[in-house]
Amino acid sequence: MATCVLLLLVTACQPPKQKKVLFIGIDGVRVDVLEDVSTPHLDSLALQGWIAQASQSDAPTVSGPMWSSLLTGVWPAKHGVMGNDFTGNRYDAYPDFLTWIERIDTTFSTLSVTDWPPLSQPVDGGPLLGEGIDDKVFFNGDELGYRSADELSVLAAMEYLANGSIDAAFVYLGNPDVVGHETSSLSAEYRRSIAEADGQVGQLVQAIRQRPSFEEEDWLILVSTDHGRRDDGGHGGTSLLETTTFYIASGTAASTSPPQSIAPVDVAVTALAHLGIESDGSWYLDGRSVGLR
Repeated sequence: MATCVLLLLVTACQPPKQKKVLFIGIDGVRVDVLEDVSTPHLDSLALQGWIAQASQSDAPTVSGPMWSSLLTGVWPAKHGVMGNDFTGNRYDAYPDFLTWIERIDTTFSTLSVTDWPPLSQPVDGGPLLGEGIDDKVFFNGDELGYRSADELSVLAAMEYLANGSIDAAFVYLGNPDVVGHETSSLSAEYRRSIAEADGQVGQLVQAIRQRPSFEEEDWLILVSTDHGRRDDGGHGGTSLLETTTFYIASGTAASTSPPQSIAPVDVAVTALAHLGIESDGSWYLDGRSVGLR
């Protein structure tokens, strides 16, 4: 009995772990192809939380509107992006989740690492990711090639995640979508690009686990894609192959099974909720926090 009491007292005296979140976005992954590819790192994350493989888009299945919905928590009717031209966006009213975090509390340390220009650069009506983010790292995939740019993005993100005082981060991997377009198929090259992205997810997770303060932290890792694709490698339509996406939530804060219903706009709101930021009704977000304990 004395031992039990002592254990309870020790547990009660331990300070709460610092909540942190990493959202990894992999562009253009078709869910049934993902199931066929060997992805041990994504599988491991799912085992430490859950994976939903029937998240449905209510936006045009192209990257501009879908990444806008994933990162802002609202559908195109609010954020204003209907294609890969971001002109006319309403990010002032509906910013990305990292910008929301900075608006609420500037002591949070935020990071974005991307290689598709309009996500973080003032081109094509961008950037989607706001200038208030503490560290915005960018490699130009259009110039470097997305396979090389993804590799550079992961190396840079690993340095921040392993050694920095990061509270919330978004890392974007664009190569799978580009390969799907370039091969105009669900080719071996496309499948290999997904496997490579899985390896990069493993690198990012390992960087987090190498943090000196990891044992005092409570990391929620979210992984999703923006759209699927047709057999010819294209997308933009309303077929289930194009609108169905996957969503992983991993960590001690994640529940052990996926929610019954889920949507891409839930990702940003879930990230905020994990950090203790409950969306105010005046924000008019469409998403909700899902799949947390």
